[in-house]
Amino acid sequence: MKKYILLILLTSLTFRATSQSIKRLATAFLNTLDSAQRAATIFPFDNAERFNWHFVPRERKGLPLKAMTDNQRAKAYQLLKACMSSTGYKKATTIVEQEIILRALEGRGDNDTYRDPGKYYFSIFGDLKGPKPWGWRMEGHHLALNFTSAGENTFAVTPAFMGANPAIVPDGPKKGQQILKQESQLAFDLLEGLDEKQLATAVVADKAPADIITGNKRKAWLQDPPGLSYRQLQPAQQAQLKRLLAAYIDRYTKLMADILWKEIGDAGWEQLHFAWAGGKTWGSGHYYRIQGPTFLIEYDNTQNNGNHVHTSFRDLKNDFGEDMLGAHYEKAHQ
Repeated sequence: MKKYILLILLTSLTFRATSQSIKRLATAFLNTLDSAQRAATIFPFDNAERFNWHFVPRERKGLPLKAMTDNQRAKAYQLLKACMSSTGYKKATTIVEQEIILRALEGRGDNDTYRDPGKYYFSIFGDLKGPKPWGWRMEGHHLALNFTSAGENTFAVTPAFMGANPAIVPDGPKKGQQILKQESQLAFDLLEGLDEKQLATAVVADKAPADIITGNKRKAWLQDPPGLSYRQLQPAQQAQLKRLLAAYIDRYTKLMADILWKEIGDAGWEQLHFAWAGGKTWGSGHYYRIQGPTFLIEYDNTQNNGNHVHTSFRDLKNDFGEDMLGAHYEKAHQ
């Protein structure tokens, strides 16, 4: 029992240190900015802009990478790196860099600003001084990462979006690059391992939806998860589903990911469902969803002849830290 209590205390201290270290990195980034840059970057925590996220090319608020000095970009990326695993960090930064590849494939000039790796924006929400809740966001075309902290607690890490166009680079120096390969290949492996009866249950539609169904809604919810339940999978197939889940959850630091894994386990693995729609081979439009009581993952690859992937990861209770913040405010008023 003493050993167990000590483990809890050590874990709590680790979470606190992580939260504080991330806040220090956010502060270090802000300290490099001039007054105009700070005005573009900082928003009150209760500002509606905190919920204004999307994954399409559009006008955005925040401070874009192209408006930063080399030192400022380095500080911004240090903040990102502190919240992501090495794999997740590489995916995020490569998504930014792929704007140059997309620009070339679309025949746009070098000075084009529509496909622009500099148009990925950093925003800070709240006052970083003291124990008040705060958050930060990195967002641009094909990347939306939202992080929220309530006082000493660990971070909420959703809603989150990663996309890739092209999903597999067809030509040029980066030919064959596939940023979201795990998210695609592990799902095909799971699908191909299903028997005829399982496949009939898992495939819920012959045609894939045109995009992520929940889009950029503030609250993501799809009732009555369809498809194949975890109970209907053989042990090896269950392990394969967990490997697919890991492609999304293990994008984050281990401490953040461990919280997500625990929430899924506590809610019951038997509550998970895997559903597929559309074609069963690469190049044909396809979609899948993994859903449990606490989370929702969507993957869609229907654009550009099935070579344009969108993925989203939503916490059904704690997007934007809402469940965590509710507990924080309730405790504060006791």
